[in-house]
Amino acid sequence: MNHSQLRAFYLVAREGSFTRAAQVSGLGQPNLSGQVKALETGHGVRLFDRKGRGVQLTELGRGLYDVADRLFALEAEAEAVLTGGEAEAVRRLRVSADHAAYAIPIMAALRRRHPEVQLSLSIGNSDAVLRDLVDYRADVAVMAKPPPQRFHGLPFQRDRVVLYVPTVHPWARRRSVEMAALQGQDLVLREPGSATREAFEAARRAAGVTPGAVLTVEGREAVEAAVAAGLGIGIVFSRELPTDGRFAPIAVRDAALDVAEYVACLAERRRLPAVRAFLEIAAAMRE
Repeated sequence: MNHSQLRAFYLVAREGSFTRAAQVSGLGQPNLSGQVKALETGHGVRLFDRKGRGVQLTELGRGLYDVADRLFALEAEAEAVLTGGEAEAVRRLRVSADHAAYAIPIMAALRRRHPEVQLSLSIGNSDAVLRDLVDYRADVAVMAKPPPQRFHGLPFQRDRVVLYVPTVHPWARRRSVEMAALQGQDLVLREPGSATREAFEAARRAAGVTPGAVLTVEGREAVEAAVAAGLGIGIVFSRELPTDGRFAPIAVRDAALDVAEYVACLAERRRLPAVRAFLEIAAAMRE
């Protein structure tokens, strides 16, 4: 396979158009178009659907993009090893996080230090964030779970799981409750794999508390909507509590609900300049 053709395809797929790919790479648009056309013609495939000034990956194109993304990430790692990581600029970083509130301050500091860096952020639960790292969809992660052995992890900040209810709820004026007060109460919980849910469920089981109905929903916004609708008491990290005035937080005073937030990457990718810069900033900012 022609490396230049694959690189041209990857740039266009990543930027979503030939024009932006040419601007980012410094290559001429006719050059990029010719390389991509040669790749498609040489293999008898269609990788893009052309739509106006942009392009959309075909199903085959999406598969090739995933492979190319991993390939060029490994190429960047090899370059970092050979140069000691000093020669390569901090050009691009893909961040995956279980909540934007923890990742955004690090990303903002990175952008101030390296204005040229292209940043992206995806949000999911802690299990999904780890999968993003393993599958090379993300370079670094910020999450509320200690990373497994094959990862490099840096404790970043600490937070605490709290309950929250609508301001019209009978508990809205309470500042705290004991775990036993949740006996028989309806709850709204995140999906399995959520660090918020895992921390709360461990403390609840340790206290021998059995809730009433448990509504499981996927995503933080869905939990908020369910709690606002009166479907149960919500569980959230204190820094993730909605600030729009619809809810009241309630601490659980007799449960171990403190959780550490971690910055993590695959151990073998620590040498990548952008990853290293992100880790250094997180280490300087950690509490």
